[in-house]
Formats: sequence, C-alpha cells, structure tokens
Amino acid sequence: MSAVDRRVRDLDTIAAVLPMERRDELAELLTDQDVETLRHLVNEGMGANSLRALTSDLAYLQAWSLAATDRSLPWPAPEALLLKFVAHHLWDPGKRLIDQQHGMPAEVEDKLRIQGYLRGAGPHAADTVRRRLATWSTLTKWRGLDGFFSSPALKSAIRLAVRATPRPRKRKSAKAITGDILSRLIATCTTASLRDVRDRAILMVAFASGGRRRSEIAGLRIEQLQPEEPIQIDGAPPLLSLSIHLGRTKTSGADSDEVVYLSGRPVDALNAWLAAAKIDKGSVFRAIDRWGNVSRRPLDPKAINDIVKQRAELAGLDPAEFSAHGLRSGYLTEAANRGIPLPEAMEQSRHRSVQQASEYYNHAQRRSGRASRMLD
Repeated sequence: MSAVDRRVRDLDTIAAVLPMERRDELAELLTDQDVETLRHLVNEGMGANSLRALTSDLAYLQAWSLAATDRSLPWPAPEALLLKFVAHHLWDPGKRLIDQQHGMPAEVEDKLRIQGYLRGAGPHAADTVRRRLATWSTLTKWRGLDGFFSSPALKSAIRLAVRATPRPRKRKSAKAITGDILSRLIATCTTASLRDVRDRAILMVAFASGGRRRSEIAGLRIEQLQPEEPIQIDGAPPLLSLSIHLGRTKTSGADSDEVVYLSGRPVDALNAWLAAAKIDKGSVFRAIDRWGNVSRRPLDPKAINDIVKQRAELAGLDPAEFSAHGLRSGYLTEAANRGIPLPEAMEQSRHRSVQQASEYYNHAQRRSGRASRMLD
C-alpha cells in the first residue's frame, strides 16, 4: 500500500468531520504526521467545527507553501516564511495597480486558484490571515516545537498590513431570513417528494431551533433527539415537542451538553421527513440521489447552504443575498421584531456574546422604535 493510499484509508476513519469531497486531494497534500495529528484530535473529542476549520487551514497552508516555495510546510516555520505569508495575503490594492510584484506573485496565485484554494480577488481578510497563523502556531506547539508567531517583526507586519488593506466587514449572509422570507422558502417545498419533505424540515428545524449553524444541522443524529411532553394550548390540540441535545458546540466547553427545544410545526415537519425517508437511527438529514434513494451518509454542511440558495431562487429571490447563516441571524432579528426579550432568544440560539446577538436586536429596534419616528 502506497503512502497516499494509506492516508486515504486513515482519512476515511475521520470522514464525519472532514470535507470528504476533497479527501483524495488532502491525502496527496497532507503529510503522514498531519493525518496522524487529525486522527489524534478526533480521538480526543475535538469539536467537529473546530477540527473542520483546522483541517481547512492546514490544507491551505500546505498548498500555499508548495506554491510559494516548492516545499512542504516546515516545522517549525522560520520567521521569514511567516512574514512572506503576511506579504502574500495582506497587501495594498492601490499599490498593486502600479507594481504587479506587490502582494502574492501571479504564479503562486494561479497555482492556488487552479487547486480551488483561491477564489476571490484582492487581499485576504485580516481575520482569515490571523486565524490561519493561529492554526499554524497551534499545530507547531502540538508538535512540541517553538515558533516565531509572537515575534515583534510579525506583529508589526500584520498591524501595518491591516492598515494598508482596509476591508469593510461583511455579514456571512447579506440578508437575514426572517419569518416572512422563511415562509416564502418553505412555500417552495409543497410536494410530497423526498427532496421537498427534507428541505422543508431542514429550513424549519434550523430556524426554530434558534438558527442552528449549518454544521450542526448537517451533523444532527437521531440519538440527539429526545421526545418531550406535548405543550398544552387552550382551545387547541397539544403541540408535539422535542429537545435537541447539541453536545459540544462552537461556543461551549468540552463537557457541555447544549440543549434547545422544538415544538409544533417544526416537529411535524421533522417527523414527516423521518417517516418518508424511513430513518430511525444515525444521521437525520441525508443526501438524495437522482433516483430518489436516500444515502446513509449525512449531508455535507455546504449542502445546507446550497439548499437555502436553491430555495431562495425558487421563491423568486436573489440567491446571492442569502445563505445558511441567514437562518441564524434571521432567528434573532425575528425575535426582536416580535418583542421577545434578548436573554430568552439567546437561550434558544445559544449565543454566548450579548454584544454579537444584540446587533440584530439593535437594528430591528432602531428601525421600528420611537427614535426613528420622531416626525411620524
């Protein structure tokens, strides 16, 4: 068995947390030690979101090193290589117009673009560069090595580069998917086809459970669902209720078991999908092939984003303006529009940062509040 075949086999053992459509490419790109590190982290229970982000960053760093130096990523990396990384990713677009050698060299850019690691034009976002350097630093420490990530030269280079490359902060979804927009998306799921039944359940569960992250919806398993006592409503039939045990999430500790609740129509939609797809264990949301066969594997998180965009287009909306994160921001925006107190909404969304969550509330309240209607 070749080294690449062995790495493919090893990557198969952690398929649940890796972008499997790139498995073979990762096996070519990563070293044996890289794959062994990832396997160790899986066994240690590292969160799926964190591990997926770490793997993505590591793959990019390896691809960039090969493109820029013709060598695999060195451990530890010399300070000069760290400075080169900053220079290749944070640069001044204005200076690039008069100096084509400024920033990332064209041949390096072309190699990364061909491999799919580079899509947009212009310098990288400063947060992306900082995150990848942090990943690089973390992996260096895990190898028992010292790096130059806290050197004054590197810190100064990043600070000066950020000043020269102003980039306005963009939301992950240009528009929040509030209740009215969600209704339009759900209205495109009217048939009894498996795809419509599944997508309806995805949209309703993701939104009603507090705007769950796409990775949490894609990775949802039957074992995480717990039936609860029906909710009694005066003069109406009781509402079915269930709890979703999220376990460890992006913002929770290693020992936390985050729990959110569903009731009413989202539970009905979820049960309809599970019955139609004949799913009684394992992954909840799965791929469906062209012949209507339901896969045993969970949907990739990217597929959740694709579903939101497809449904937006079917609803006559611009798909470029919506993404899966719009369900998360939309939940909080809708909660603000309905006058639900922020702490109550955060109990369901599981936001840890009041400042972050309140941004959606502030926007909704400023738009409709008395301060904006002084002359109405």
